[in-house]
Amino acid sequence: MTKMTTKCDELVLAEMLFEPEAASEQVKTHVAACEGCSKQLAELKATMNLLDDWKAAEPSPYFMTRMNARLDEERNAAPAGFFERMRARFAYGPQHTFRPVAAMALTVMLLVGGGAYVSYSGVLDSAAPQGHTTAVVHDLQNLDSNAQLLDQLEAMSNTQDNNNSGD
Repeated sequence: MTKMTTKCDELVLAEMLFEPEAASEQVKTHVAACEGCSKQLAELKATMNLLDDWKAAEPSPYFMTRMNARLDEERNAAPAGFFERMRARFAYGPQHTFRPVAAMALTVMLLVGGGAYVSYSGVLDSAAPQGHTTAVVHDLQNLDSNAQLLDQLEAMSNTQDNNNSGD
């Protein structure tokens, strides 16, 4: 039999510890034959039995009173430097005081960003009426201004026609 040494095999042993009936016959046979694996499984079972018997210690009835007194001392102590004062304010100060400031800063950033976008993109300039031109006249003006593009498209079309007629 081969020795189970990989991390995956340790996971199989842990599964065999919690659900021994779910383990495959091959794993059960290997654990029964391999001294190292059976020893490791026995150690895992002993550890789990110790954890089942362990009782957590009850905290002192005055624990919360002393903890609150210690927190009050820390709150009232004057921090030495700027960073210590900021850390103390974030750690012990009320958290809801920064919400209105953060909301106002976000609103100002959105207004400034939106105004910059509108001014740089020209949204307001393009929305203004440009006289009484119809859509057709506007399209024809755009086509005339793109004459070079039309010449290139026509040249590509002629090249494709020549290639298709030569085949």
